[in-house]
Amino acid sequence: MHLYSIPLSRSVKQILMMIADSVMIILALVFSFQLLGKDFFALDQRFYFYLSIATTLSILVFIRIGLYRAIVLYMGLQSGFLVLQGVTIASCLVAASYFFSQTPESSDFSILPIFWMIALLFIGGSRFVAKVMLQNLIQNFRPKEPVIIYGAGSSGMQLVAALQNGDQYLPVAFVDDSHRMLGNTVHGVRVYSPNSLYELIESFSVRQILLAIPSATHAERKEILNRLEHLPVHVKTVPDLFDMVSGKVGVDEIRDIDIEDLLGRDIVPPNPELLGACISNQSVMVTGAGGSIGSELCRQIVAINPARLVLLDIFEYGLYELESELQQKLATIENGDKIEIISLLGSVCNKEQMENAIKSFKVDTVYHVAAYKQVPMVEKNIVEGAHNNIFGTLVPAQAAEKYKVKNFVLISTDKAVRPTNIMGATKRFAEQVLQAMAQRGSDTKFSMVRFGNVLGSSGSVVPLFRRQISMGGPVTVTHPEVTRYFMTVQEAAQLVIQAGSMAKGGDVFVLDMHEPIKIIDLAKKMVHLMGYDVKDENSYRGDISIEYTGLRPGEKLYEELLIGESVTGTMHPKIMRAEEETLPWETLEALLSRLAVACKTIDLQKIRALLMEAVDGFEPKEGASDPLWDLRHSTHSDIDKSEPNKITPLFKD
Repeated sequence: MHLYSIPLSRSVKQILMMIADSVMIILALVFSFQLLGKDFFALDQRFYFYLSIATTLSILVFIRIGLYRAIVLYMGLQSGFLVLQGVTIASCLVAASYFFSQTPESSDFSILPIFWMIALLFIGGSRFVAKVMLQNLIQNFRPKEPVIIYGAGSSGMQLVAALQNGDQYLPVAFVDDSHRMLGNTVHGVRVYSPNSLYELIESFSVRQILLAIPSATHAERKEILNRLEHLPVHVKTVPDLFDMVSGKVGVDEIRDIDIEDLLGRDIVPPNPELLGACISNQSVMVTGAGGSIGSELCRQIVAINPARLVLLDIFEYGLYELESELQQKLATIENGDKIEIISLLGSVCNKEQMENAIKSFKVDTVYHVAAYKQVPMVEKNIVEGAHNNIFGTLVPAQAAEKYKVKNFVLISTDKAVRPTNIMGATKRFAEQVLQAMAQRGSDTKFSMVRFGNVLGSSGSVVPLFRRQISMGGPVTVTHPEVTRYFMTVQEAAQLVIQAGSMAKGGDVFVLDMHEPIKIIDLAKKMVHLMGYDVKDENSYRGDISIEYTGLRPGEKLYEELLIGESVTGTMHPKIMRAEEETLPWETLEALLSRLAVACKTIDLQKIRALLMEAVDGFEPKEGASDPLWDLRHSTHSDIDKSEPNKITPLFKD
């Protein structure tokens, strides 16, 4: 056992190390003389005096260069250079003492290179042996988990060195696709072909594979994950940059794979001109700023140097959190102190507040994100869903038009295309409001950006699956055939900003979502890559079962992005412009007036009927109801129970 494993104070350990190094310097010199057949103890007496001075000076040099500050357990290449430097200086000091104490006839300076090598072996080798012994001792008391590292490049080398100094993971093998790496040994760990994975997992009882391939594209990572999917291991990844603290990678730096790796999407680099056209040096407002999409928009907007960013949300805590985050971010970016952040608590349905905010802060661009987006929740709260999504778009749009805002961009959804639910119908109605306002002539360029599911957004299926798998299942899927489009929130926000910059007025932009993904396939991939087997009729011994809960009210098996077939490209390869028919403003204005009355009188059937009249292709599912206002679930004293189908207003003028 080495001195650093004894429970003594650090200063006592350092003193003991100095004594040990002094003894090893003298022993190295004794062995050097013996190898040449000379008697160390027959030298001139002056040599021993000079040698004691040289040894003392050597220890002082060791202290000066910081050799005793290095912790043996975490010694690496840098510490090895310190040992080399210290032993070389010590050899020079010993050579000087030998030169001054011996006559030229009795001197044999060939002893000095031999002494240098033996001293290096004693002083450096003792530390290496102590490190190995300590690692084995820790391993015996706290066994490490064997892991395979996929990727033997620079990141893999950094990772294996860090893990060997840690106390949680034991790298047992590298796997790499490069043929020139096969058979090599990196930090004592051999590199194998991916074809050897199954044998390696069996031989070393491996339960985890760590991906160390930060330079790989998402498409390349997807291909690798497809190969790993059916292996009985939990696949994790490490970020591009490690937080190397005391030579260790913390547990937090090794995490589950990013779901975008399963999608295989590589983000197209943004066009700087499109990014800055509606933002740079301008006053920008984001409604619904505290939500997942709104907050990501705000993060990207502040990086494009706006003059002012106005955050509007009804959710107080979300707004507070976002404001704090953005203020911290501004402190790290150039000219961040010149960007003004305004946080406003309020509703987009409040006409006076919207007009006052847009006028007071001289807003140039509005990104309208505020809406109710959860299909089942809006299906059960029809009145509020219709009021917030439709009039919550009309009010800020009219305020923007009144005060000549340059650009107004609505964040829409694929559920607005031939909707089967209230949420989708209200979003399509909101789209038509902006289209009609643009067609009648306006100084404001109204546009909308339509896309599918956003990974990481509130209510996303991915964190739900991950949580269910971690709890042992079951994983719940609504239907075996349900498919959805997916996109990361970062990419969606980036494309929204660029799409809005290309608006001419009344544009419907559709983002390229690639191919839709079956939710059941996504669930199975996540189960496998977290190291479990799916339990089904073909595998009764599996770990995680998948249960089908049935489609929720208003939910479709397949989502669409286009209403018609007319679509054209834009200057961005992932943004398309759709040409779709819409209602004229006069027709919509009459529908809006009737809808306002229906919402005020809580007339559910009238709201549904008006949505069907306004939105082409809307086919609401039967059985959807609003439990708060539906007469069949109400016990309000004002209800006339003799007329069960009549809606009685709860609020009167």
